[in-house]
Parts: sequence; C-alpha cells; structure tokens
Amino acid sequence: MRNSGMAQHLRQMRRNWDRRALENARYYVATGQRQWSDDEFYQAGEAELRDHVFNDLGNICQGKNPKSMKVLEIGCGAGRVTAPLARFFGEVHAVDISRHMVRAARHAVSGFPNAFIYHNNGRNLRAIRRAWWHRFGLGPPLQFDFAFSCLVFQHIPSLAVIENYVREVNRLLCPGALFKFQVQGHPEVEPEIEDSWVGVPFDEETARDLALRCGFEMRYQNGAGGQYYWLWFFKVRDAG
Repeated sequence: MRNSGMAQHLRQMRRNWDRRALENARYYVATGQRQWSDDEFYQAGEAELRDHVFNDLGNICQGKNPKSMKVLEIGCGAGRVTAPLARFFGEVHAVDISRHMVRAARHAVSGFPNAFIYHNNGRNLRAIRRAWWHRFGLGPPLQFDFAFSCLVFQHIPSLAVIENYVREVNRLLCPGALFKFQVQGHPEVEPEIEDSWVGVPFDEETARDLALRCGFEMRYQNGAGGQYYWLWFFKVRDAG
C-alpha cells in the first residue's frame, strides 16, 4: 500500500472508531451485550486474560516476575483489558487509534499509576517513544517484556497496516519476548475497507510469512479458520 493510500485508510479507521466510541464504546469493544456495568466490563476483561494470558505465563514471563515486566497493548479500546493487565503486571503502555476510546481507557485506568494510555496514529508507535523520551531522556532504553492484542487486528482490513504494527512491536520488544495477538482467520470472509469492521483474513502461510518479514519466529497458533485466530510471535534473538 502506498503511503498516501495508507494515510487515507488510517483516517477512515480513525473516523469509524471515533464514531463507534461516541455511540457506545463498551459495546463496540465487546459486542456480547449492549450495556455494560463497570463490574461486568472489567470482569469480562479479566476473563479474557484468564483465557489468553494467565494460562500462558511460561511463554509470556519466561521466568520474570510479572511485577517487574513492562507490557505493551495494541488497541486498548475502552480499557477493558488494560485495567486487569495493570493489576497484574508492573507497567502497562497501551495505544488506540480513537481519541474517544483513549479518553475512556484513561478513565478505566485512573486508579493505576502504572498504566499509560496513548492516542496512536495507527502507523507507528512514535507516541510511546516520544513519551518515554520526555520521561527519561537518555536514560534507560524503552523495551517491553511482552506485547498483547485482542479483538483488534480482526477489524483491520489492510495487511499493510497490520504489518506496520507488527514491525513496530518488534522494534520495542526485548529479544526473545512474545507478541501474542489475534487476527481474523475466516479465509472466505471479505475485508470491509470502508467500515473497518471485518479484517483481512489470515491463514498459516500468511502468518508465518509475516513473522519472518518482521523479525519474529511464529512458534504456535490456535483457531485457524475461525474468527479468533491466535498467533504466538517470539522476537528473534540476535545471532550469537
């Protein structure tokens, strides 16, 4: 995708998700019900983590104490998963393309001083890098011990946009660290470019090729052929 085409597509995605956030942010984050109480919403986030994080701590923590780990979340929405992540890990940095979703997520993590939410341009993770520079200058480099994304890439109808995110995550992960994320796995589904709701479909070959191009090793997968296709991308360690 040419830069002008990607910029136009990202503007459309931002408009779509700003509109959804203003209409009913929690519903569009988790469509299981129209109205969510605070308790229901964050308990649903806890359940997501039980299913995809807490039962996979060997791959995620790799011997580290969770309270010592910095975690990156791509597509935080209204903070449904961000708040439970901040309760478990030492530090959480999360991005979203919608400024209205970011406002909701900041409210969700207002009680967690270890959680940081950024309005992201969808093209890179410059907002996080800039904030880290203002915080530490030439101090410790910004590196994450784990990255996570759930119910996000399944809505992105452009492989180029997803690949940009995967490359950016690779830049900020520690060597050997895991990026665990979920994509659209229905091979027969057509992505919806204008609506940004049905994402580009992945199969195993597409996923492995993406990992290779972006400096990852894809070790595991689950849910191929369905809506919830989970991928385990481990950042390749430097040779030697």
